[in-house]
Amino acid sequence: QVQLVESGGGLVQPGGSLRLSCAASGSIYRVNAMGWDRQAPGKQRELVAAITGDGTTNYADSVKGRLTISRDNAKNAVYLQMNSLKPEDTAVYYCKAEVKTARWALMGDYWGQGTQVTVSS
Repeated sequence: QVQLVESGGGLVQPGGSLRLSCAASGSIYRVNAMGWDRQAPGKQRELVAAITGDGTTNYADSVKGRLTISRDNAKNAVYLQMNSLKPEDTAVYYCKAEVKTARWALMGDYWGQGTQVTVSS
């Protein structure tokens, strides 16, 4: 099995910064794309940012220029640096990864348990 464990959420004032971290562990042969989604109360889950194995990134329009995704392939980890946070960034943030558990296995999608980010004065 594969586990994704997130950390770094919390309460921050508008304009502040947070850094989310997520590490994948377990039966891992290869990790492909990694990323972050979020879900605010009463809203659908949405893509925040994604990064491929070779470092190509993709961002939601609402976070471009404020949030930066990065990864450490040696640690099977992905990070989300969040700057200039706004109240509308308040949500549960979920880490995700495309993981191959063995050479012959199909790529599967795995999710973390989520970490709460609250932006409020």
